[in-house]
Amino acid sequence: MDAEFSRPLAVGRIPARGMETVVEASDEECRRLARRFGIPGLRDLSCRYRLAPGQDGEVLAEGWLTAHVTQECVVSLEAFEDVLAESFTVRCIPAERFREDDEIDPFSIDEIPYDRDSIDLGELAAEELSLALDPYPHKPGCAIPAEFAGKEEGEPEETVRRQPFSALAELKKKQN
Repeated sequence: MDAEFSRPLAVGRIPARGMETVVEASDEECRRLARRFGIPGLRDLSCRYRLAPGQDGEVLAEGWLTAHVTQECVVSLEAFEDVLAESFTVRCIPAERFREDDEIDPFSIDEIPYDRDSIDLGELAAEELSLALDPYPHKPGCAIPAEFAGKEEGEPEETVRRQPFSALAELKKKQN
């Protein structure tokens, strides 16, 4: 299957001083990505890159991604519009040199393998977009109904909050 949003760039075309480029998804590519991500809509997906070549075929890619997304509220099931603006930094490594580490350092730069001497900037933007999407989107102003939130109608939020182990403490009291 073809990638929904593909913009390959030959690593050899990146000058030693680095370069900047922008990739933008067409309306059809946005529709295909929306299907892939299971969201009602996506438009105006754009990503600006600053690319800097490193040693042994490595490329440092800094990206600034923007998109308009339509998501479905997990509470009301209503569709709503949102604007995403994310920045990211990844190190692109030739696939033959890429190793999956068992221990992942959450503070290190993500490493992404690439094949055949080209980096797909469109797919990289799509992957970063998927990470930026809220897995439990809430429409602004939408709240969980009181009967499902475990509190009485009109009860202040502060009285509902429980300490993480309070249920275990209550269970222990009942057993004694």
